[in-house]
Amino acid sequence: MNQIELRLSAIGLTVPDAPAPAGAYVPAIQDGRRVYTSGQLPMAAGSLLQTGKVGEGDGLVSPEQANKLAEVCALNALGAIKALVGDLERVAQVIKVVGFVASDPSFTGQPGVINGASDLFKVAFGDAGTHARSAVGVAALPLDAPVEVEVLVALKDE
Repeated sequence: MNQIELRLSAIGLTVPDAPAPAGAYVPAIQDGRRVYTSGQLPMAAGSLLQTGKVGEGDGLVSPEQANKLAEVCALNALGAIKALVGDLERVAQVIKVVGFVASDPSFTGQPGVINGASDLFKVAFGDAGTHARSAVGVAALPLDAPVEVEVLVALKDE
């Protein structure tokens, strides 16, 4: 196990295998030293962990739950990167994270939700996990997922 996976293991997390695509795309693609992931949903063992809109109130996914789901999305992105490049130690920098939050119309806490992904990258990569980011509220996501995260990373020179 490499240092990145050891750091995650220390907080009880494991990088999963790359999730199977739900359509006509690949989980990640490399362009030179850059790896772009497709949007990753909060899937575990082939199943969506939770569905619904994020917000405050009955019948909604709480911001705290959504934050943990964003962490799962980030883990899935790492799984997609690892499957493509073979070893997460090849990542030099997390460059950009884009997070989408299926939001109740009154919900404005998207940045706090996507912090679940950002915090995970900081734990995994230290300073190299610091990145630019967008956190966007949307009306709906695939499979009624509450959160989706996509990532751009730079690889080390070989």
